[in-house]
Amino acid sequence: MISIQTPILFALLFPLLTAQQPETPMPPTPPVAHVANTFRFQLTVPLSQAAPLFGPEGERCWAGKHWDPHFLYPQPLPGQPAREPVRDIQGAVFTVQHGPHTSIWVNTVFDLDAGRMQYVAVISDAVISVIDVRLTPVNTLHTAVEVTYVRTALAAIHNDDVTAMGNSDRDSGPEWQKAIEACLATPPNPTTPSHP
Repeated sequence: MISIQTPILFALLFPLLTAQQPETPMPPTPPVAHVANTFRFQLTVPLSQAAPLFGPEGERCWAGKHWDPHFLYPQPLPGQPAREPVRDIQGAVFTVQHGPHTSIWVNTVFDLDAGRMQYVAVISDAVISVIDVRLTPVNTLHTAVEVTYVRTALAAIHNDDVTAMGNSDRDSGPEWQKAIEACLATPPNPTTPSHP
């Protein structure tokens, strides 16, 4: 038998039973590193010859043996040999191996005529990078190159790595210029992807 006191007691206790308990405050998230660096140089070729060298396939000529993009999109068309070079296009998605890490790249802007390329690259749980390339004709025989790297650690444990990458990015202009000039001076090899 329920007495009249039970509903009153329930009415008094209900707010206490349903009230949200105070949450244990989460420890503050440590700040993550974010760096942006730009370098510039000039090439002694017209924009039309320089621009293709900044696509994922075009970079094979000068970026070194560690630059070996494996395309998820686009794939070779049916009937094409598997080793057929994949065309550099906006929207391309590819991976690059960096020692024990694999980065995933997306070509977000690829406009050869305007001299604009942009990539977003992610090393899972470690760093996200945006690489922005701007080519400007200086005259009919010279092209100015501006490259900006923006990197953000995805966890504070990678802050030192991001800072080191940023320091390396800032000083990369002379290395890129020298490698691209060497590529341009090398006759194309018909059996491998090459410069235009």
